[in-house]
Amino acid sequence: MTARLLALPPKAVLTVTSRPTPQPESISRSPPSLAFKPDYAFDGEPPIGETWEVAPGVYWLRMPLPFKLDHINLWMLEDGDGWTLVDTGINTDETRAAWDRVFDGRLGGKPVKRVIVTHFHPDHVGLAGWLCDRFDVPLWMPYSEWATGRMLSRDTVEIAGPIFHAFYKAAGFSEDHLSIIDQRVGRYGNNISPIPAAVRRIAHGEEIEIGGRAWRVIEGNGHSPEHACLFCADLKVLISGDQILPKISPNVSVWPQEPHADPLGIFLESLKRFTDLPADTLVLPSHNWPFRGLLERLDDLASHHVERLDESVAACVAHEAEGGATGADVLGHLFKRELDTHQMFFALGESVAHLHHLMTLGRVRREIDADGVYRFRSTARAA
Repeated sequence: MTARLLALPPKAVLTVTSRPTPQPESISRSPPSLAFKPDYAFDGEPPIGETWEVAPGVYWLRMPLPFKLDHINLWMLEDGDGWTLVDTGINTDETRAAWDRVFDGRLGGKPVKRVIVTHFHPDHVGLAGWLCDRFDVPLWMPYSEWATGRMLSRDTVEIAGPIFHAFYKAAGFSEDHLSIIDQRVGRYGNNISPIPAAVRRIAHGEEIEIGGRAWRVIEGNGHSPEHACLFCADLKVLISGDQILPKISPNVSVWPQEPHADPLGIFLESLKRFTDLPADTLVLPSHNWPFRGLLERLDDLASHHVERLDESVAACVAHEAEGGATGADVLGHLFKRELDTHQMFFALGESVAHLHHLMTLGRVRREIDADGVYRFRSTARAA
């Protein structure tokens, strides 16, 4: 089936800007606003196990996820006498059955020639091993993404439990949350088929020929170490993965494996790599629907995080009497809605990411209290 095109939006001009450091009394306490209104390019979405052609030789399929974010978009690219697959879905019987329906329909008797995976998260790499084994084809993936997935698939409570406990205790999590950490450690391997032992590395700036067209790899950072997006200039199509989504902000978190990182800084910097793409580029994200308005969305994401940074400073000021805010304190300021346990860990990582970037900017400083918990204080307040 070919998806029904909607109208193109007018071109827009993007400027990714930063805001001057506010004084504490001027910090906004309003909730952050994502003002961008996606201009969805298609009416509806393909049913599970079916495909829609969204550009010449580019097909959209949708797979189920067992989370609140209940779907992932995957892509099939015509590649001469076969197909290239981009991302794979999570390792469940339901996803495998959906792939079987695709193989019985869209493949048209042509084989899969390679599997490209944008990054190591299980909804993207989950069935890469199964697909590569089934068709005896190579896995194409950024090396650090492949290596991270291989590493995490071997984690156990005995190996990773101590660093998880140390990280979340230092971030200010309650004993109730600390008590369930062992239930979360080592779950990554349950959601993936074994990742192939060898990989064909893809890297920023590389051009991959697929179906007679060049697809340029654009590296994104922050959401994952070396997230691969794919841009085809001939089609003006960007497969953006999780790096650029139309409605939700990609999760940008600090994790126990790299507890002092500044992922938000590299995320914001990597957005600039997309600013030279055409304003009417068709963006194919991993969640929600394909859309146009790339440059406006980049601007919106940058503005969103500027607001989040301001709110994080406000949280530090609000907790000054306690010696500063913990990561868990800031979580309460940034996320007003009720969160389930799964979401709570992601939200804590995002809160710490904003605090770490504020340290990079010199807007907060970090101290450790008598209980071994990090507390963050506004440098403007101290001045």
